[in-house]
Amino acid sequence: MTTLVIVKKNGQVAIAADTLVTFGDTRLSSRFESNSKIFRVETPAGPSYIGMAGTVAHFPVLRKALATLPREQLLLSSKDDVFDTFTRLHPVLKETFFLQTKEDDSDPYESSQFSVVIANATGIYGLYSYREIFEFKEFWGIGSGRSFALGAMHNSWDKAKTAREVALAGISAGCEFDKNSAGPVEVFTLKLKATK
Repeated sequence: MTTLVIVKKNGQVAIAADTLVTFGDTRLSSRFESNSKIFRVETPAGPSYIGMAGTVAHFPVLRKALATLPREQLLLSSKDDVFDTFTRLHPVLKETFFLQTKEDDSDPYESSQFSVVIANATGIYGLYSYREIFEFKEFWGIGSGRSFALGAMHNSWDKAKTAREVALAGISAGCEFDKNSAGPVEVFTLKLKATK
């Protein structure tokens, strides 16, 4: 699994992740494989950083699937933009990349099977398997180390001056206490666009 966090504070957004990959009881560290869990996407509104938790197969699939969309349709600057983009992406995931969309017999919708966080100059967003979209006001985390990260970020919130500091507190806690998370860590920051 992973520890992956997003933070918005004092005019800055940050996204951070560990770099460990696990296969059951086997750990594949960054020493043996480049295990980046965050990738950058250029959108009409500027860069977005996308991070995922889940099976390793999701990482190349989502990068390649996003590249199939025309740039003008790759919009990630609001909850509605994220929803529309990933709704357009869903048939591509099924037809081109053979996504298995069923999780349960009682599924209300076809599942996209992944948890995603997005950081860009407009804010921080979360996307879950049925295309549930959240726009977070301060911070959030996904992956197996999420609980540790959330506690650490909550504890550091008032003391930290930047989104980066809060994100590093979360990732450090995830790497310290979650058996499926380990450094080195990656952190990316962007300046938050001023709101009117």
